[in-house]
Amino acid sequence: MWITPEEVLLANALWVSERANPFFILQRRKGHGKGGGITGLLVGTMDVVLDSSARVAPYRILHQTGDSQIFWSIACGSSRKEITGHWEWLESNLLQTLSIFDNDEDITTFVKGKVSGIIAEENKSKAAQEDEDSGKFREAEQKMRKLFGMPGEEKLVNYYSCSYWKGRVPRQGWVYLSVNHLCFYSFLLGKEVTLVVQWTEVTRLEKNATLVFPESVRVSTRHTEHYFSMFLNINDTFKLMEQLATIAMRQLLDNEGFSADRTLPKACKTLKNVSALKRDLDARAKNERYRALFRLTPDERLDGHTDCTLWTPFAKMHIVGQLFVSNNYICFCSREEDLCQLIIPLREVSIVEKADSSSVLPCPVSISTKNKMTFLFANLKDRDFLVQRISDFLQRTPDKLWSDGHPLALSGYSVSPSPSTTPLSSSLPTPTGAGGEPSQGRHYSPSLPTATQGLLRIYQKDDPEDHGPKATKEKMKEESWNIHFFEFGRGVCMYRTSKTRELVLNGIPESLRGELWLLFSGAQNEMATHPGYYAELVEQAMGRCTLATEEIERDLHRSMPEHHAFQNEMGIAALRRVLTAYACRNPGIGYCQAMNIVTSVLLLYCTEEEAFWLLVALCERMLPDYYNTRVVGALVDQGVFEELTRECLPLLYEHMQELGVISTISLSWFLTLFLSVMPFDSAVLLVDCFFYEGIKVIFQVALAVLHANMDTLLGCSDEGEAMTILGRYLDNVVNKQTVSPPIPHLHALLTSGDEPPPEIDVFQLIKSSYDKFGGLRADVIEQMRFKQRLKVIQSLEDTAKRSVVRAIMTDSAFSIEELEELYVLFKAKHIMSCYWGASCTAAERHDPSLPYLEQYRIDLEQFCQLFGALGTWLCGTHTVTLAARHFRLLDSNKDGLINFKEFVTGLSGMYHGDMTEKLKLLYKLHLPPALCPEEAESALEAAQFFTDDDSPQGEEMKEVGEASGCGDAEEKKEVKDYKYYLRMWAKEKEPKIETIKDLPRMNQEQFIELCKTLYNMFSEDPLEQELYHAIATVASLLLRIGEVGKKFTNNGAKKPTDTTYTQAPILSSELPQPEKEESNGESSSGQSLVCKALAEAQLETPPQQTSDEEVKDDTSVSSYSMVSTGSLQCEDIADDTVLIGCAGDQQRRGSTLDGDWSITFEQVLASMLTEPPLVDYFEKKGDFQARMATCKMQRGVERQVSSSSDHELAQLST
Repeated sequence: MWITPEEVLLANALWVSERANPFFILQRRKGHGKGGGITGLLVGTMDVVLDSSARVAPYRILHQTGDSQIFWSIACGSSRKEITGHWEWLESNLLQTLSIFDNDEDITTFVKGKVSGIIAEENKSKAAQEDEDSGKFREAEQKMRKLFGMPGEEKLVNYYSCSYWKGRVPRQGWVYLSVNHLCFYSFLLGKEVTLVVQWTEVTRLEKNATLVFPESVRVSTRHTEHYFSMFLNINDTFKLMEQLATIAMRQLLDNEGFSADRTLPKACKTLKNVSALKRDLDARAKNERYRALFRLTPDERLDGHTDCTLWTPFAKMHIVGQLFVSNNYICFCSREEDLCQLIIPLREVSIVEKADSSSVLPCPVSISTKNKMTFLFANLKDRDFLVQRISDFLQRTPDKLWSDGHPLALSGYSVSPSPSTTPLSSSLPTPTGAGGEPSQGRHYSPSLPTATQGLLRIYQKDDPEDHGPKATKEKMKEESWNIHFFEFGRGVCMYRTSKTRELVLNGIPESLRGELWLLFSGAQNEMATHPGYYAELVEQAMGRCTLATEEIERDLHRSMPEHHAFQNEMGIAALRRVLTAYACRNPGIGYCQAMNIVTSVLLLYCTEEEAFWLLVALCERMLPDYYNTRVVGALVDQGVFEELTRECLPLLYEHMQELGVISTISLSWFLTLFLSVMPFDSAVLLVDCFFYEGIKVIFQVALAVLHANMDTLLGCSDEGEAMTILGRYLDNVVNKQTVSPPIPHLHALLTSGDEPPPEIDVFQLIKSSYDKFGGLRADVIEQMRFKQRLKVIQSLEDTAKRSVVRAIMTDSAFSIEELEELYVLFKAKHIMSCYWGASCTAAERHDPSLPYLEQYRIDLEQFCQLFGALGTWLCGTHTVTLAARHFRLLDSNKDGLINFKEFVTGLSGMYHGDMTEKLKLLYKLHLPPALCPEEAESALEAAQFFTDDDSPQGEEMKEVGEASGCGDAEEKKEVKDYKYYLRMWAKEKEPKIETIKDLPRMNQEQFIELCKTLYNMFSEDPLEQELYHAIATVASLLLRIGEVGKKFTNNGAKKPTDTTYTQAPILSSELPQPEKEESNGESSSGQSLVCKALAEAQLETPPQQTSDEEVKDDTSVSSYSMVSTGSLQCEDIADDTVLIGCAGDQQRRGSTLDGDWSITFEQVLASMLTEPPLVDYFEKKGDFQARMATCKMQRGVERQVSSSSDHELAQLST
């Protein structure tokens, strides 16, 4: 690259001059290239260890004049090719001009001005890129791609100087963190260390400090562990590693990781040596922490935060904390935990103004809301900018979200009832309301049973006043909350303090439970900003029949059947609508068991729409990944629970691990939030705490349950006994303050015992959990979740691998170990195709909802790479063409992707098949669909040789034709058709075994392609001469067989009389048959012609796609001359070859091939068996282990070149 001219005093220190002229010198730095001795080793090591700002490019060009000792550096380069290009430009453009000048100073001024002008022109075109990434970072990114063979699609996030421990010796170098890989490079005293690890292969990532590895980062994969230390800022590096590993785990789960990769980076201001991608990931991490802290929606983006104080009227004091501003909310969090938290939606804000500043209250801002609450923030550093940003966001707030009056700001939503007995179709007419006005085009008939309020209120038969002291206690709770509302505010803008948590722990009154669940979970905000959304989903979902709706129907009557609210159609219909609406909203989750139990409890206290938004908050924010097909979130929290048990209850943990109890109990506890294992009135109090505190409450209570039963559990001898103890304990956790009538708990019927165990007060259990385990922090739990997520997802991947191997083990001749190795290789290619492939999106390649066998799929480009690395039939430049045909043969559904089973099926035939199986596969590779119509001469000519009378379709058509008789015959035919289809169904269930008689005939064009492939296959074999002679003999024999067969199949039909019909088969029929006692000279002459034809074939460009130009290459004239010369053993064959070669492409497009000529597979097989070299070649077993070892020795990352560029290079080479 051209650089701004800089003065250089010592031109030869650590540099070697390679070229020179009177004005310029090209130099190479010692330690690069050949030679250099000890000085070169030291310089090379120094260049790697130093920071990029101090590192020097290996090549440079200096400008000098006459006898001057001052040199000017004008260009540098990382490769010889780059610097040579600059040198040649200088020689061709400047040397002649500089010779005209008389003054050395004028020469130097001219050169400096010319170089500065070139740099200015380059900067114009690179201005956009300069805004994104600094020059130093782009230099590091280019070096990463060069060192590790990365494609341009791979995005570098950041790079750090560190030491990599290889054995007991640390290697100082640079670690490069890209979106998909962790890479390390070191060059120390002549020894090079290169490491590439895919993030999707990481099973453990942790920061630790030991005597052997001081403050290091350990990166573990399934087979190895890597230690990195001596970071300048290990915390920042580790956080970035966590983010990238998390994105990789999302890629294994679903397509969000790939879509996130596609959207990076986002534009923002340039910072020195920091990539736009790194800044974007930092912003994402801040956004995630902000949303988790205040329970905000996933689309919320943090704009900024600043330190400030908040005046709290209830405490009559200023609280120090941070103010957060995002596109829809203003939030505050005190520096001291649980002191005060505040969320102000911009839709509720009426006035934002700057108050008068004073020494007591510097730089205050007052924010007023529609429900008459005013918040006073002070000590703001940049008050004017803050007020301007808030004003900008207020102007963008949609008018429809503004509401007044009700403190909950829910007036914009409408309940969406729908019929309980029959699905509501969108085609039904829209009825009007009581006043005759339609409600936004959507309204439900009031006669239909609808959950317009919590089901508990509808079915509360007894008057609470009849419960005496319990009702009084409930009234006191309600009064306490009313006082709290009066003092701290009510609704979404309420001050949330430690007093709020105390009230929650004492139990939320049933009349306020739905309202406060919506408030604390953040569901209220989503419902207020999406009016009418639930009604639309209900209309879309009702009437649909999917796998999710079938599972929902099956579980509807299993959802709290003991509660009278779900013993009638209204409760069941409400549950159905909520679950199907969510399945319609989130098809990725659809429906999962345990969602019905949680949703039924939500419906007891909330309306349908409120229950729906609470379910959204649960599934998508509060319990992430809990309710997907593999319950990954619950498994992750199970691992966290085991880790917490090991830390808090070490003695019990060891015993429970021996019994295997923790993994059994935790799933049922976490998935249903204790609702399925504890009496309803007690479990609902835990749900109260969960909506306020989050998942930490569930962990605390689970630990408290184990602690309370520790002595008894330590005496257990098996898993069943431990489960019985815990089950009976949870059955007897009671809520003595409930005003609801007692609900029988079905789980209690499964436990037995003569003496009833003592009752446990649920309030005492909650208090005990806070006293003993209240020190759990949300950030610590998130750190544990990350650690367990790597372990769980990789464990699921291992399970998937074993399942896939078991599924195809019986259909494949590969061993289990070989199949597992193939699966790992196939999966790696699949992941590459997802984030580097351009032919289709990641969603089309990766579908986690499919069975394990079909989840991972690769495209043609990936298959060609695997075929070239593992295939036994390598044909030189023809390999890609053969791989493409093999891919089309395996791609049964024609979607451009093949799964692992199809891939193994293709390989198994090449490695483990006998000669017949291998020849059958090779034969089919030269018939449609493997040989596409563009590659063959004509699809119509090829189609006439297919079997047409033996197919089941032909039988169906024949029987359908017979069914068009009279009435009685039709009735009889119907019976016959019924039995026929039963037989056909039974046959479909049986494994289909293809025989050699089922293979269609091969026409002349296809036979030519087969011969071409065989010649290319033998090119690198040690016995190639014997094989060439054998295939020449077989080809000649088959040509004559086809000619003879044509006379029988033609039945005296006239042959074409086209004068351009000068192909090899016709010539062979006219030429005399070779004598058995053929002379050695004639034989050697024939073989030399074969070798010549082979050389011509190898010059051909292998097509990767099926365009017209590539078809011409694939069926080029050289292939014709090769077959002709190699298959006819006669003296005048050279003349015939000239005739064939003269036939141009236009001539071939006409009638050039004998349409009546064809051969069968039996004839090919019989002809091959006559030649021992061919029999030995195809009977030889492939060495799979050697091929796999070669693959493993190759770099884990390969340069991905697009097929279009390959084709362009191929055209240039020809």
